[in-house]
Amino acid sequence: MNNLKKWLPYVVLGVVLLWGYSTFKGFNNTAVTYQEDAKTAWSNVESSYQRRADLIPNLVNTVKGYAAHESETLEAVIKARAAATSTKIDASNLTEENMAAYQKAQQGLAGALGKLMVVAEKYPDLKANQNFLELQSQLEGTENRINVERNRFNGLVNTYNKHIKVFPNSLFAGMLNFGEMSRYKAAEGSEKAPEVQF
Repeated sequence: MNNLKKWLPYVVLGVVLLWGYSTFKGFNNTAVTYQEDAKTAWSNVESSYQRRADLIPNLVNTVKGYAAHESETLEAVIKARAAATSTKIDASNLTEENMAAYQKAQQGLAGALGKLMVVAEKYPDLKANQNFLELQSQLEGTENRINVERNRFNGLVNTYNKHIKVFPNSLFAGMLNFGEMSRYKAAEGSEKAPEVQF
């Protein structure tokens, strides 16, 4: 019995240390997994935007064949595409400022594409062109894909952020430098429908 009393504090200490290690390791591994899932989702967002950018040269060339004198609109689309594809964010640095700059470039491209579609409405032959219709359909599908990927990204960021904020995880997050990730937010003014004039 005396031997048991002598070893009991060491056994309790060992159990507490094992529990602490297991909890700490579990937090870290889960946080890393959630963070990497969110980074992968961000890459999918960028990939969807890149797909849209890749469709634009073909779309511009198709429109150019029918509406060559709409050069101002075509040049605006080309410039907006260049700005959008040159703005990149490292997945490990998804700050609100970086995401706002990325979103601003993408919004510029979306606006230029909107104007291009308005121009296309003026040309019945263009609207009937099979190549244009196919590109327009692919562009619409890509816009839907972009939205799905942004929503998936936000969901994974939400899971990660909740994981690092609940107690006692918030204590571990501070010790291991796990910071909150920024969500993709709607551009300012996007709640208003754009005005389209023919």
